[in-house]
Amino acid sequence: MPLSPRQTHLLDLIESPADLRGLSRPSLHALAEEMRYALLAQVEATGGHLAANLGVVELTLALHRVFDTPEDRLVWDVGHQTYLHKMLTGRRQWMAHLRQRGGPAGFTRRTESPFDPFGAGHSSTSISAALGMALAAERQGSTRRSVAIIGDGAMTAGQAFEALNHAGDRQANLLVILNDNEMSISPNVGALNQHFTRLRSNPLIERLRHSGQSALAHTGPLGELLGSTRASLRDGVRHLMGTSSLFEELGFRYYGPIDGHDLDALLDTLGNLREQTGPRLLHVVTRKGRGLEQAERDPVRFHGVGQRGISRVVAPEKHPIEPAAAAGPTWTEAAADILLRQAEADERIVAITPAMVEGSGLKTFQERLPERLYDVGIAEQHAVTLAGGLATEGMHPVVAIYSTFLQRAWDQVIHDIALQDLPVTFLIDRAGLVGPDGPTHAGSFDLSLGMSIPNLEVAVPADHRDLEAAMQAAIGHDGPVMIRYPRDRCAEDLGGQALGEGPRSPRLLRQAGDPGERALVIGVGSIAASLMAVCDALDATLVDLRWAKPLPMEALEALAATHAAVVTIEEGSRIGGVGAEIVLRLGESGLTRPALRLGIEDRFIEHGSRAECLADTGLDSRSLTDNIAAFVDKVTKK
Repeated sequence: MPLSPRQTHLLDLIESPADLRGLSRPSLHALAEEMRYALLAQVEATGGHLAANLGVVELTLALHRVFDTPEDRLVWDVGHQTYLHKMLTGRRQWMAHLRQRGGPAGFTRRTESPFDPFGAGHSSTSISAALGMALAAERQGSTRRSVAIIGDGAMTAGQAFEALNHAGDRQANLLVILNDNEMSISPNVGALNQHFTRLRSNPLIERLRHSGQSALAHTGPLGELLGSTRASLRDGVRHLMGTSSLFEELGFRYYGPIDGHDLDALLDTLGNLREQTGPRLLHVVTRKGRGLEQAERDPVRFHGVGQRGISRVVAPEKHPIEPAAAAGPTWTEAAADILLRQAEADERIVAITPAMVEGSGLKTFQERLPERLYDVGIAEQHAVTLAGGLATEGMHPVVAIYSTFLQRAWDQVIHDIALQDLPVTFLIDRAGLVGPDGPTHAGSFDLSLGMSIPNLEVAVPADHRDLEAAMQAAIGHDGPVMIRYPRDRCAEDLGGQALGEGPRSPRLLRQAGDPGERALVIGVGSIAASLMAVCDALDATLVDLRWAKPLPMEALEALAATHAAVVTIEEGSRIGGVGAEIVLRLGESGLTRPALRLGIEDRFIEHGSRAECLADTGLDSRSLTDNIAAFVDKVTKK
């Protein structure tokens, strides 16, 4: 599909899904093509998720044509495949500011539109939410319909099956659309994906499904009898062939698989299913990246792209990629490189990731040590307890996971790892504010949660040197360790002087000229790099904490005793965070210095650029300088 501008005459007429219902079938086919071009232009201009959206053009159009939205509830899983849904529901012009401050979110959001009945961001929640809506309609005597649209990758999470089990047991009036593209972000793994493959590919089942009806129709009463038992025959063969749909075992009527790019088939099938009741599941096979050849070939690369990211790949001769500035590796790249070197030197080390091989930087690890990397799919709880099982047998598992996704597995961290004091290392990526992906993906809570868990040590490296030292200490430790870092570039070495022996001692990065009139600033993690200039401007002492737990209180107390005030700064929740613990511990030791705790406020930070998100909560350099200066002036003038 070329990137040249195309007219969108039909799409320009669509103000809401009601407008779709007056179009002819041929017009709907033309509209689908216009929607693809509009999507490409949209993502080229703003950046965002591409391949998943290209794969659901026909499905999105068919759903809004057949169902009476927003009265009928469409609940999209994850939400990053809903750009077309937003275009059809009155937000097309607003999409010019997608994922930008003041623009629409990259995921569904209840406050954004009545067509978004449930917010998304994490996977595998749609069936539970849609089931709740279906049960509410039943209680209220309403005829509105509830539809959950979930990808096959999201089916690897336990919550999806908990909801299916409940829906089947209740025989709820719920339609589940399984969008099967064999992908989440990385290629899907596991027995469930193999089950879907068997359902898609078994030729005998397909012949029983699609053939024989016309022959039976010519055999009179016997044909009618055989025709009425044909479905039972097909299902019996399925059992004999081992291809019975597990959804049927859970109480759902299973339909499909059908071609998710055949608009007529989708319209007819959804129209029929709309009139049915009870739990039913439609298995739709789509192709991620559909319509853009490069995205079809490499859907992982085109999962998410930046501004002008499509043309730079599709037409590089016209849009040459500018050489990247020499800014050093990202934290993700640095951690993955250190882990690979550690694993090559230590046979005990294995890596675990919940469907984020590329996102966690583990592609090279997978290529070099494939037998020692476990991609468990979108199953964060399983990832953590699997690590615990490996650790009991002498292995040292390293769980590479985003902070926001680890939120699903803190019970396992507490009960299965920390309680048993097992040697598991957690590499927690995307800690802190992430920018365009917004509050669903911000890593705001891992510090507060991690600080409260016995046996769990917490490292907060500020540069590459800290990171490598923390990872070496974690591998040598006989208990659990959490190492957190942001979605950002990793400074090589901030310099400074260690205030003690060993990797867990804090580091003095700058000494104030007159400590008795100045603040002791304690930087928690990577934010210490940006504090260098702030503390220079304020003539403040700056300490890189390095480890948040155990806290190096002896060194901090000695410094606090000589300074006028203490300031702690962390890119995490202020409530229950590192600063709160430091100030409490200083007070308990009798050092009641004036203290200012800076961090993420008690609210969800809106999507925007990372710089805008930091400014929102006062963690940008200008705000830090102004707020610390005002605080120190206030306490020193008393």
